[in-house]
Amino acid sequence: MTEPSYLTNTRAGYDAIAADYDRTFADELNALPLARAMLAAFAEIARDPGGPVAEVGAGPGRVTARLHDLGVPAFGVDLSPAMVALARATFPGLRFEQGSMTDLDLTDGALGGLVAWYSLIHVPPERHPEVLAEFRRVLAPGGNLLLAFQVGDAPLHFDEAFGHTVDLDFHRLDPDRVTADLTAAGFTLRARLVSQPEEQQKSTKVPQAYLIARRTSGG
Repeated sequence: MTEPSYLTNTRAGYDAIAADYDRTFADELNALPLARAMLAAFAEIARDPGGPVAEVGAGPGRVTARLHDLGVPAFGVDLSPAMVALARATFPGLRFEQGSMTDLDLTDGALGGLVAWYSLIHVPPERHPEVLAEFRRVLAPGGNLLLAFQVGDAPLHFDEAFGHTVDLDFHRLDPDRVTADLTAAGFTLRARLVSQPEEQQKSTKVPQAYLIARRTSGG
């Protein structure tokens, strides 16, 4: 089966910019109190029902490491081999694997929680229902999902990033549509925060959304 072009392009783009991306955003989370608060809240509720938590689209691994520091048995999955190698080198005590959120190498119900931290944005919105169905498949009943994304309705395309030639699309999303997709996929919304960009996010000039949802039982 031929891989969708958005996966091929996203992998190649992040392979090219991995080191520069990590240097640029290494300390970003430390300057984002609202983002940290949502991660802390997720970490607390993810302890019920418990079980491992996967960060999909983990990049250089800093959110996975933050979850680990919050007492969550977290591991990271990323499409880009270069990002996985970087995360393993930076956090040698944590587990990072190469993989795609569209087809996770996990058994049904294997996870107590799943985080997609600014990674669902690389999936075309019309493909979100199938990705959310995959998230639900790997979550145990009662398991929790955290999504983070920029708010908007116009996609961004980059042919260049950090001096490298890339072919990357970023989809800003409507929280109402994402919430509807979550409900249709078998999730119940637990928390929703839409904030103006914090100081380290001012260049985006758009609100940021954080959604926490619980996998319903059955099905």
